[in-house]
Amino acid sequence: MNTNYIVRLTKTMLLAFFGFYALFVAFGNVTDYNSNFMFVQHVLSMDTTFEGNSLMYRAITSPALHHTGYILIIITEWFIAFACLFGAGKMLKQLKGSAEAFHEAKKWGMIGLLFGIAVWFLGFQVIGGEWFAMWQSEVWNGLTSAFRLTTYISTTIVILMLKES
Repeated sequence: MNTNYIVRLTKTMLLAFFGFYALFVAFGNVTDYNSNFMFVQHVLSMDTTFEGNSLMYRAITSPALHHTGYILIIITEWFIAFACLFGAGKMLKQLKGSAEAFHEAKKWGMIGLLFGIAVWFLGFQVIGGEWFAMWQSEVWNGLTSAFRLTTYISTTIVILMLKES
């Protein structure tokens, strides 16, 4: 095995690992719906933020909107899982292909990772953390997890963007 093959295999596996992560998250959210639904419900309701904060006008207290938001997150997680795993499969098939063919095979994985950034950075850190003031909650605060995931996704994006010679 030459170094280029190992580099390509590493890129492929980084993508597959995240695809499996998203798959397990989506599966868990479906099979244990209420556990993470409570998280979404509390964040959107802002019921554990600082007492008397001036941002409470942003709170969403409609159970229908809580379920809608959570279901959209779950659907997106399924999409992320399938896009990343499909992309990893395409990359796996091109491990010994040309540099151009391998680079082209990254497309679905990059799309999946972009949607991962949309969920865990835009959704959790920006919207949940800042708009719904999740950072104020000691109980329902997912910023550390979102940061960890965003860091992994971003690192994987950068690594995948590098073209082979």
